[in-house]
Amino acid sequence: MQWDSTTITTVLKKRYKRFLADILIQDKIEVAHVPNTGSMTSCWEEDWVCLVTESNNPARKLKYTLELTHNGVSWIGVNTANANKLVKEWLKAEILSPFLGYKKITPEKKVGASRFDFFLEGHANLPDCYIEVKNVTLKLDDLAQFPDAVSERGQKHLRELVELKKAGHRACMVYVVQREDVDSFKAAQTIDPQYARLLQEAHQAGVEVYVYQCKLTEEGIEWKKELPWNP
Repeated sequence: MQWDSTTITTVLKKRYKRFLADILIQDKIEVAHVPNTGSMTSCWEEDWVCLVTESNNPARKLKYTLELTHNGVSWIGVNTANANKLVKEWLKAEILSPFLGYKKITPEKKVGASRFDFFLEGHANLPDCYIEVKNVTLKLDDLAQFPDAVSERGQKHLRELVELKKAGHRACMVYVVQREDVDSFKAAQTIDPQYARLLQEAHQAGVEVYVYQCKLTEEGIEWKKELPWNP
């Protein structure tokens, strides 16, 4: 995924009110949009280098969007919307081996009162497949972990994936790790023990779990490798 807007590498001064960040542009403080609802623990500190995209859309209230931060070792992808964009790109490019053979990819598939990030229509010996995507930025105990705050929505998704599996479909969790200073993944037991328990139960019930790490640069974000995870 290449950036579709002008990028600026600058300095992050602070994040506040969840969706706002102060950045330094030409020795002036500007406000950037932060597309991340999480705590962003381990993702920023004052004066970290960051990368923002700049929009020329006059209708936008804030023309800058915070995309990446840098902790001195790795870029960290803090724009959670990019995780779905990346998975869609990887599915279409047939990079992800567990999902080869599917011809029709439908984003935001509605099932009952819920929506899943992707639906892969089955054919021949391939069953229908539902995929839920989560963006992973938290580094804790030298591991990539999710979530970075209690996630009732994430818990709900795991329960629903189990029901889809029971109905005879493939049901998959895909975690997109947007940092390169980690080598494995686990559920954040100390932050959301309920989520950790449900992920383990979902896996035991047949829900497939995949963890993919990104390569992040000032030019864009690419697939890097699959990471192991510890149930």
